[in-house]
Formats: sequence, structure tokens, C-alpha cells
Amino acid sequence: MYKKTELNNGLTLVTNHMTNMESMAIGIWIRTGSRNEDEKNSGVSHFLEHMLFKGTPSRSCRKLKEEIEGRGGSLNGFTSEEVSCFLAKVSFKHQDIALEILSDMVLNASIDEKELERERGVIIEEIKMYQDLPNHHVHDMLAEIMWPGNSLGFPVAGSIDSTGSILRKDIVQYRNTNYIPENIVIVLCGNLDHGAIESRLKKIFTGAIKGKIKPVEPFCNNQSKPRMKILCKDTKQAHLCIGLHSFGKNHKDRFALGILHIILGANMSSRLFENIREKKGLAYEIGAEVKRYNETGAFVVHAGTEHKKAREAIVCILKELKGIKEKYVTAGELKRAKEFFKVQLLMALEDTVEHMLWLGDYATSLNKLPDREGIIKKVESVTVDDIKRVSQSIFNSSDLNIAVIGELEDREQREIEKELVL
Repeated sequence: MYKKTELNNGLTLVTNHMTNMESMAIGIWIRTGSRNEDEKNSGVSHFLEHMLFKGTPSRSCRKLKEEIEGRGGSLNGFTSEEVSCFLAKVSFKHQDIALEILSDMVLNASIDEKELERERGVIIEEIKMYQDLPNHHVHDMLAEIMWPGNSLGFPVAGSIDSTGSILRKDIVQYRNTNYIPENIVIVLCGNLDHGAIESRLKKIFTGAIKGKIKPVEPFCNNQSKPRMKILCKDTKQAHLCIGLHSFGKNHKDRFALGILHIILGANMSSRLFENIREKKGLAYEIGAEVKRYNETGAFVVHAGTEHKKAREAIVCILKELKGIKEKYVTAGELKRAKEFFKVQLLMALEDTVEHMLWLGDYATSLNKLPDREGIIKKVESVTVDDIKRVSQSIFNSSDLNIAVIGELEDREQREIEKELVL
């Protein structure tokens, strides 16, 4: 049973009492990420995430980890475009200390100058690692051409230059501005007592600083023709990403888009996997994903193929996108996709961490709790007309973006440019 309480200081508590579960998942979510940055401080959200694990006045870096891992648990964190999250999975018997540890990190991280300089080097190596992974770096290239001039186009980890120039005062200021109670959602899933947790949080967050939240710059899509960016690099494969603008998290067609995604590229029975890999042998790895932000989003297809087959792979992928917007999907495809959506959701919600991430995403991004039964009903109500209408609204040449990393000759690049039609 889900419960939600907003404390007097603005902090939101969400719990899900999962009886008889040994594990307990706890997440502290902050409504801030790379979208809250500019070109100068790009990567500061991610830098701050790293620094929260480096110790507080009462606990060293090692002590923070030992408090959780010494009790059989795990400690982690992540930063995305719109949120930052710090989470722990522990036995329900250790929920109090886990909540205390996470809260201590979020409220009291020391951000020591020497630790900061050491971690700066670690993050720069992390950025270099991603740049050396073409199947990862090509996604950053796609974001850059899809969201030009907007922070959505920045790498979440920042650049080497921006990371190298961020100072301690910049990180402290960023934390004081964004890590404030009204910007925080705390989610717990497991064997718990909502009232007892609420009482603990009132004590822990007493005296937490107030701040002023800076609104993010909304994205306005003014793309009018296809865009392509190619990085010529000595790689074993050509790695490509095809992206088209879609809509935000709360859009009325989000469930139809989810089903469209499954039919096209979410599993091994999808059209892209079947036609591009199984029938044509053009790629080992191929799939699709939907990126969802508050007011916008993207439908992305990614694949790796032989350099000489990159053009053919792109043409075949575009053919699949064009085909699904011109002809109705079959009743069998629609039924299988709906069942995949429902069962994947229900199986994920058996896990305390997955359930916590699901609740946290809704509560942080949409400021509401999900209705599982309502979601399943909306998925069931998706029709073949909905799939066709949504695909026609998204899959258009004017919104087409392609990023490629590999050894492509100028002739091959010009040939690809001629094929950018949906």
C-alpha cells in the first residue's frame, strides 16, 4: 500500500509496505540533474554525486560504506538529466541506520578540498572511458545534435574542460540551491512503519537549509530538416544512433508510445531485431529506447554494424520506421506487446529496489503516485489506430537525427545523407 506525506518543510515521504520482504530499498531523490546546469558548470550534478560518498564530519568515506556493506547491504547513487538519487538496499532490520547514512550524505557531505581534487581526476578518467566506448559516446553525440543550445544536449558527466574548472565553492553553492527539503523526495519499499519513518525524518531534517530553486530552461523544438553528425574513428564497428523528438512523461499518448517501442525494438521478437539482425544479419546489437523528460522526449534506435554496412543498416532501420507509420500493426503484435509491457512491469515490482525506483520516478518527476491498475487499463486500451497515429506524429524526416562513429569515407557519408527520408 502506497502512502505519501509532505512534511512542513516541504520534504516528501513516499512508502510502500511490502510485508514479508527481507530486503528494504531506500532512495533519496533530488529534483536536479544535468538540465539544471549551463555550459560553464556542466557536470556539477554528477561531481556532487561523487562527493557525497567521500565523507561527512561524523563519518569518513570508508565508514559510510562499511555502515551499509558491513550489514550485508549495498550503497549507490546516480545522476540523470532531471534527477539525482542516492540509494541503499539493506535488510529491513537495518533500515534506520541506512536512512541515517543516506541523509547524512545528502545533508552533511564535507566536500573536502583534497578529496575533491582527487575525485576530479577520477571523473575525468570516467569521461575518457565513456569517450573510448563508441557505443556510449554515440549517444552523447546524438543528444548534442538533438538538443542544440539546451542543457539536454550536455553529457551528464560534463566535459573534461568543465569538470576541470569546477571549484569547491561552485559545488557547495549548487548543493545549497538544490539539495533543500522542498526539492527532495524520500522513498522506502519493504517491511516498514510509515509513521515511524515520518517521525525520524522530522528530526533528521530539522534545520535543513532553505534555498531558491532555479527553473530549468524548457526545450522548444525548431528543427526543420534532418541533422547528421559523423565521427571518423578507428573502431571495429560503426556505431549509430537514430533519434526523433517525441513527447514528455505525462503526455496522453505515453502508453501508446511505450507499446510502439516494444513492437519496434524492446526485445528479441521486435521488428528491428527480427528484420535487421535475424533476417539481414546487419547487426549483432540493435534496439530502441524511449527517453522521457518533463516536457519533451526522444525515440532512439541504436545499432552496431560493419563499417561498409552502415549505410544499408540506416536505410533498413528507416524503412522499418516508415513501414510502421504507413501500415497498421497486426493484432498479434499489439497483443504480444501489451502482455510484454504488463508482465515486465509486474515482475519488476516484485523487487524492492525496482519498486522504489518506479515510485521515486513518479513522485519526483510528476509529483504523484502511480496507479498500477490504472496504467494496465490504459495499456490495454491502446489500439492499432493509436500506434499508427503516434508513429506518424514522431517519425518524420524534419525531425530526424543521426549520429555515427566509425570509419566512413566521404562518399559513404554523402550516400547516407541522401537516404535521410521518412
